[in-house]
Amino acid sequence: MKDVIAIGAGMIRFNKYDGATAPWRTHEQMGREACMNALKHAGVNHRDIQAAYMGQTASGLIQLGQRVCDWIGISGIPIYNHENACATSLAAFRQAYVDVSAGRHDLVMVAGVEKMSMVKAKAKREGGGGGGMGMLGGGGGPIVVPEGVMFLADLGIIMPAFFSLLATRHMHDYGTTREQFAKISVKNHKHGAMNPYAQYQKEVTLEQVLNSRMICDPVTLLQCTPTGDGAACVILASPKVAKKYTTKMVKVAGSTVMNGAYKAHQGSFTSIASCKVAAKQIFEETGIGPKDLNVVEQHDCFTPHELVTYEDLGLCKPGEGGRLVDEGVTALGGKIPFNVSGGLQSKGHPIAATGVAQITELVWQLRGECGKRQVQGAKIGLAHNGGGIGAGLEPGLASLTILKI
Repeated sequence: MKDVIAIGAGMIRFNKYDGATAPWRTHEQMGREACMNALKHAGVNHRDIQAAYMGQTASGLIQLGQRVCDWIGISGIPIYNHENACATSLAAFRQAYVDVSAGRHDLVMVAGVEKMSMVKAKAKREGGGGGGMGMLGGGGGPIVVPEGVMFLADLGIIMPAFFSLLATRHMHDYGTTREQFAKISVKNHKHGAMNPYAQYQKEVTLEQVLNSRMICDPVTLLQCTPTGDGAACVILASPKVAKKYTTKMVKVAGSTVMNGAYKAHQGSFTSIASCKVAAKQIFEETGIGPKDLNVVEQHDCFTPHELVTYEDLGLCKPGEGGRLVDEGVTALGGKIPFNVSGGLQSKGHPIAATGVAQITELVWQLRGECGKRQVQGAKIGLAHNGGGIGAGLEPGLASLTILKI
């Protein structure tokens, strides 16, 4: 198996490109810009890309990978399209990583594109497809599961409820406080205020977070990820090819995905079992442990998810996640900063773009290119991504990736 090197990464600012909050932009326009940014960052000509991997979820579009590549001028190569809920583009990333490590390709492009803001009348009239293909699918909007399609949703077990139940149990078992969950939002918005690619670039106070509208007790509005649009892209290469483009070698040390097992909680509902299994697997695979991590991009869709991830990754014992928050361990300047990009809370969460955007942040961090939010001396980074709800109230897919220099 060959080493795999991330030689370039790019994205666009996450936002609502709905024609009201920000100018209207199509999936193809967002994807093209993110991919071109990554190609420029890598110094790679688009004609040299040997395969492309595209993630897209919410809009149900047909062959978005082909359409984005068409806009760039890439054709005549394998193009793969992926869907795996919030873990979509990290699932695409893993396939690219496996293919390059197996020697199938030497230079590939991985991207995630998502449009979740609603279609405006002007955009409907003008269409949005590339190459005369039209939209060929939905035009964005919130994900609404029709009644009868998903039993858990019919019972009200949608994402805010799921993480609120987890938070409530954590509070009951360990004495974790509402303030500790809310401090995670304060931290991540402070980080996001330093990120020009973040959807929200404004700090919030603890009082603002606690007093924002209640969504599902104890989770308030400012502890939820926003809806938005965006795209991100990473260029991967074999070591032989990577040497032609950069001396800043960011190696993919390992990548794993894990579907949650039925009844994996076994009576405990204060952690995500599939994350613990995936963490054990990737730490054994790479020889890297939780104490070796310098920076983590974590799937903080709701603040309780970040807190329990501290424990699931083995950064502290069960029940001690709140202490890490209070002591600033996971803030910029702390021992293991989480979500210095702003995370999903501040950077935003265009579903299929999130995973590759996490990798993009880690590539920039390990190359020392993040300006005010730079984690000094960062050499090892981990991306944590979870998608959907599967068997036994476990994620449909948990994905962990480790990069190192």
